[in-house]
Amino acid sequence: MRRRLAREHTPCRPSWRCATCGAAWPCSPAKLGLLGRFRGDRVGLLVLLGELLVDAAGELPADVDLCARFITWARRQAETEPRRP
Repeated sequence: MRRRLAREHTPCRPSWRCATCGAAWPCSPAKLGLLGRFRGDRVGLLVLLGELLVDAAGELPADVDLCARFITWARRQAETEPRRP
């Protein structure tokens, strides 16, 4: 169990850097983990990410693009592509 926890890509607060790899959180492994955990529940994933975005907004500088960092990547491709007539 301890080994598994050591590999989890979780945020260190208040910097919102990954505790494992040091990248801005959510890092790529965290995103993959979240997508797997919320497979079939995109709304649940977006609600969680929205809550985390609100927390991060109080701890990160105002010039950080929080929407791109926390929300945009999790939207379905069809939702982000322009609609065709």
